[in-house]
Amino acid sequence: MQTVRTDPIDGQKPGTSGLRKKTAVFKRPRYLENYVQSTFDGIDGVQNKTLVVGGDGRFFNDAAIQIILRMAAANGAAKCIVGQGGILSTPAVSHLIRLRKADGGLILSASHNPGGPDADFGLKYNGANGGPATETVTDKIFARTTEIETYRIAAGDDIDLERIGDTQIGSMQVEIVDPVADYAELMGSLFDFAKIRALFASGFTMRFDAMHAVTGPYAHAILEDTLGAAKGTVMNGVPSPTFGGGHPDPNPIWAKSLMDIMYGADAPDFGAASDGDGDRNMIVGRGAYVTPSDSLAVLTAKAHLAPAYKDGLAGVARSMPTSRAVDRVAESLGIGCFETPTGWKFFGNLLDAGKVTLCGEESAGTGSDHVREKDGLWAVLLWLNILAETKLSVADLMADLWSTHGRCYYSRHDYEEVESEKANAMVDGLRAKLPSLAGSTIGKLRVETADEFAYDDPVDGSRSSNQGIRIVFKGGARVVFRLSGTGTQGATIRIYLEQLVTDADRLHMEPESALEMVRAAALQLSELTAKTGWVDPDVVT
Repeated sequence: MQTVRTDPIDGQKPGTSGLRKKTAVFKRPRYLENYVQSTFDGIDGVQNKTLVVGGDGRFFNDAAIQIILRMAAANGAAKCIVGQGGILSTPAVSHLIRLRKADGGLILSASHNPGGPDADFGLKYNGANGGPATETVTDKIFARTTEIETYRIAAGDDIDLERIGDTQIGSMQVEIVDPVADYAELMGSLFDFAKIRALFASGFTMRFDAMHAVTGPYAHAILEDTLGAAKGTVMNGVPSPTFGGGHPDPNPIWAKSLMDIMYGADAPDFGAASDGDGDRNMIVGRGAYVTPSDSLAVLTAKAHLAPAYKDGLAGVARSMPTSRAVDRVAESLGIGCFETPTGWKFFGNLLDAGKVTLCGEESAGTGSDHVREKDGLWAVLLWLNILAETKLSVADLMADLWSTHGRCYYSRHDYEEVESEKANAMVDGLRAKLPSLAGSTIGKLRVETADEFAYDDPVDGSRSSNQGIRIVFKGGARVVFRLSGTGTQGATIRIYLEQLVTDADRLHMEPESALEMVRAAALQLSELTAKTGWVDPDVVT
């Protein structure tokens, strides 16, 4: 064991997504070691504890795991459970923590951000419930990064991450496990695999884009090997340190090859994609893209068709920027619907308290009480279970949702890597206008309410302020403004547009047309171009 003096890391406060930086930053001498030691210290040490360790296979994943294991050993951990090859999806880590009653876990991922020597890397800690660290814990970790002077690391050679079984680092046991097996068994307990297998046997076709990321091995094993989907159903199914040079974010822009297939001649019946670490999903039918907000609404309306949810749902939760489509479904079901800040830890509190069963966010994350993370492949399997039971197409299910509950036309506009000073100035300008907006007219729309969202957690009583600016217009329109912190440089301005339509003859408009007035109002109100210099968004979903 070595005790090495080091300098404090330059840092941002880690959040629900942990700490994300450029890979080159994490590879600086002592940088990763300093942050890992700060994490161990922030959770009151790892003496005699069991940890789950794994990541999405991005560049530096395997080397970083070797460092983490030797540090865990030097800090007195009893055991580390590691995915073979260092691979574990984020929901699989959450499940393993819960299944093995581990004390927590370390996930190496920058989620949907690109990977590679010049791209992004990340590390986050999940607690004993399998969910992201609480704000109290992240505060302790951050505080420790500002004062740490030494870290502890065991000497020794790298261990073989490919060999399943047990090995030792000093007195610490390292168990290398199949990354898929336990997760696949969990999925089999939630869904009617026999029905889904029969669906594929009937000629039903599908394409799943793993985006060269972590869900490739899971999708091959579950969709093709267990459920009988045709070989080739899974595309881009081998994890790559650079995600094949792509951007592993499952949306129509970055999963364009899948979209081309689903909107082309001889399109399969169903398409789906997942992201870098396996916690996000995209759903698309033959010529029918499903927004994440609408997907959550459909899953809420039809979840009872899957065995795990046959007795109904305790409630549902959505992040504030997510469209209000699920609110309308929840009301019809007579169940509670919670509006939370963005961040899975808020859902975790509600799930642990038994107040909700399903939850989701507009950025393509959906999950349930089976783990304490969003889960991309779980969402795909629930869709397949619903399709197998209803015998309807994706387009038919969407038409049923809209005719029953109305349609919340919805779009998110991302302006990426905006200079932070300009982005903050735009938000500050909006904040200053809030007290006088109610009753005013912006463009062709009249403001009903305007506020900055704050959340009082019904479980732990905590209050989260400054969670995004909401403008609700009369007639069912809404716009939300948020700054996102998921990138590694600059700021991303996200503008969320929503328009409720209940007239039957307007349920199949082009979204751009349905959202035209609310988009014009959002740009006028925010003065985005004047404040930032930006005209068009980088990504529209």
